[in-house]
Amino acid sequence: MRGASADAYAATAGALTGAGDPATVARDLFGVADLLRAEPALRRVATDASIDGEAKAGLLRQVLSGKVSDLGLAVVTIAVAQRWTASRDLADALERLGVVAVATSAGGDAARLEDELFAFGQVVKDNPELRDALSDPARSRDDKSRLLADLLGDKVLPATVALVQQSLSGSYRTVGAALADYQKVAAEVRDQGVATVRVARPLSDGDRQRLADALSRNYGREIHLNVVVDPSVIGGIRVETGDDVIDGTVSSRLDEARRRLAG
Repeated sequence: MRGASADAYAATAGALTGAGDPATVARDLFGVADLLRAEPALRRVATDASIDGEAKAGLLRQVLSGKVSDLGLAVVTIAVAQRWTASRDLADALERLGVVAVATSAGGDAARLEDELFAFGQVVKDNPELRDALSDPARSRDDKSRLLADLLGDKVLPATVALVQQSLSGSYRTVGAALADYQKVAAEVRDQGVATVRVARPLSDGDRQRLADALSRNYGREIHLNVVVDPSVIGGIRVETGDDVIDGTVSSRLDEARRRLAG
């Protein structure tokens, strides 16, 4: 988000520090984000800069009273009182704050949450049938939700289930894209960055820690590693951190050699 929406998001985020169950607040915010996306008239009124902020807050109180928690309602009313660059930004901001609340609810399992989101994202990426089922417009969201519930069961954290289910909202191009962004938000809650590491063979615990330490020194904050074992890299390592790419794989060096020979 940029401009007024970035300021509005920052102003609203402060409300999440209030007393309340983070998991409950997350469900509230996800629900309101879905409502705003489904009701264009309500969304236009909630983001109309010509309408007094308190009037908009009062409208949302009437619509949501008794349906969401006190803290959830407080966050929403603060949000609608802000100025948003685009009407869609309000729903996107509430969804993002919901992800922050879910990550907070994970507590000491926050690192596990990040790992599980990445792992399930890889499952979706590597299984075309599952990917097609989750993107099929002919299947209802409830149907897709049941499919995910059957797949996840009680194997993962409740926070992971909540975010995987939210990835079906349609606010991202794909479920995989949603999960990747949710993991980044979860990392940011712990003031971390995220790096995707591709190697031909699993890293030992020692190598993994040394790499994490080196990246943390380089970026000035802790880095959470997503390690992907990919035999096609042959050897070496490829590290992607945001827009930065360090490619020291054997396969990349072979490709470069082939290009030079062809030239």
